[in-house]
Amino acid sequence: MNLLDLIISPAFAEGSTASAGNPLGGLPFLIIMFILMYFLLIRPQQKRAKEHKTLLAALKKGDEVVTNGGVVGMVNSVDESFATLQIAQGVIVKVQKQGINQKLPKGSASI
Repeated sequence: MNLLDLIISPAFAEGSTASAGNPLGGLPFLIIMFILMYFLLIRPQQKRAKEHKTLLAALKKGDEVVTNGGVVGMVNSVDESFATLQIAQGVIVKVQKQGINQKLPKGSASI
């Protein structure tokens, strides 16, 4: 016995009592984790993306919207990929339709 054995206990190999086990033992855990991730992450994201796509498809002149940057404005015209917003009296900006975050109820934006 040397001095190092007092500080760190030696590790001895045990007999060969360990078996190979079931090779599919971890499969149920992986399946449960995938199902959990699907219902907690993937499905809600797909639902939000679908709602956003229908929102952008339904945009029309006169709608009051909020952009991703927080700018509130009224839609003046809608193109295939762009929309022009009036954000103040005489101030018109052109934004990508993907940059529109939500639609506000009528009368919310005081322009």
